[in-house]
Amino acid sequence: MGKVTVGVGRNLTDKGLTMAESDLLLQNDIAYVTEGLKKFFPWTETLDDARNGVLQNMAFNLGLGGLAEFRNMLGALEQGKWDDAAAEMENSKWAKEVGARASRLAVQIRIGEWQ
Repeated sequence: MGKVTVGVGRNLTDKGLTMAESDLLLQNDIAYVTEGLKKFFPWTETLDDARNGVLQNMAFNLGLGGLAEFRNMLGALEQGKWDDAAAEMENSKWAKEVGARASRLAVQIRIGEWQ
């Protein structure tokens, strides 16, 4: 009663997760997002690692469905219009919610280097 659980009754309130367990969950989440990007946006495989990393980051945060709502940004990325894509990110409700994260990711889109 009143305990937070996950999976098949794992008591997170009292036991939590080890770092190794957290890392495994993260790796599974990253694999899910990476495969989803390939499936729903196959052109993303042509992006450099830094720009693809932005999409992974956003999909991890928003879900693949939430990322799909960034139609103008995705269209600009597909066409290699980095400044337009970054501007679409910066002028979104999401950017206001995540603040510095959005600014950092917009720079990463513009210059194609990890921030």
